[in-house]
Amino acid sequence: MGRRQDMTRRVAILTSGGDAPGMNAAIRAAVRTGVARELEMFGVRHGYTGLIAGDFIALGIREVGGIIDRGGTMLGTSRCPPFLTDAGQQAAVRRLTEHGITGLIVVGGNGSQHGSLALAQRGVPVVGIASTIDNDLAGSEVTLGATTALDVALEAISRLRVTASAHGRVFLVEVMGRACGYLALMAGIAGGAEAIVIPESEQSPEQVATAIQEAYERGKSHAIVVVAEGARHNADALAGYFTEHAERLNFELRVTKLGHVQRGGSPGAFDRLSATILGATAVERLCAGEHGILLGLTGTQVTTSTLAAAVQAAKPIESQWLHLAHVLSR
Repeated sequence: MGRRQDMTRRVAILTSGGDAPGMNAAIRAAVRTGVARELEMFGVRHGYTGLIAGDFIALGIREVGGIIDRGGTMLGTSRCPPFLTDAGQQAAVRRLTEHGITGLIVVGGNGSQHGSLALAQRGVPVVGIASTIDNDLAGSEVTLGATTALDVALEAISRLRVTASAHGRVFLVEVMGRACGYLALMAGIAGGAEAIVIPESEQSPEQVATAIQEAYERGKSHAIVVVAEGARHNADALAGYFTEHAERLNFELRVTKLGHVQRGGSPGAFDRLSATILGATAVERLCAGEHGILLGLTGTQVTTSTLAAAVQAAKPIESQWLHLAHVLSR
């Protein structure tokens, strides 16, 4: 974590990696806080791709009006393989220098904050904001966008349960999250799933079949299985198993993959408020001479960790949630 004399006068903000509900709210808060401090505020379009290309736009109060309730990001985002190279990072630093940028805010997840760390190690004053629907970034109890994505998944599960009940079916519902099972676990608990399959606590197809069969024997007329996309036995693998072992089920089987529908839509209240707090705090920290840090949330409190610690640490699923999922699925 670095600290320097307050010389921040030109601050840029970029959004990187997968879009997440609340990114626009963070941009809005950062820009308006910067303007209130008489800073020049800029946006970088299309993430690190735009940074390498020098695609900067001036942002003022009016430019960020009416975006707090919009999903996605007004600046656009991308995944940028060239930024992983030494040449790409050097080009990014040059662009920042050419535009006189004295502070950079990066809104994004683990990969994006690896980029923040690379720039910080090259002397760029950077503050990261933890933002990913996967909630797999250490340094924040809940990352920006995760609660809205969870609400979307939960609404889908509730709707699918209506059909599952009407037709006496098993629905395998696959949710996003890459190698992190947070969304699947929380959606499964809140949605009353009969089984939950996540990378952190793998279940074999046979174990899932047993859970469904036991639910049938307890008198249930249908079942919901929530599966994380990053699980070794994902929805396709489970469906293949049940096709070959139809005798293990007492229900008709359907598969629904929620996919990118979880990323879109208007951010919920928690993500709007969290994004607003984090966006404003990022500017305040830069003005106070703090950089090389990631901002996240624990409860409603802003937490600070070094970028190096945040991107290198694993973020495990808490055992109490795994235990609760097992108890409630009975």
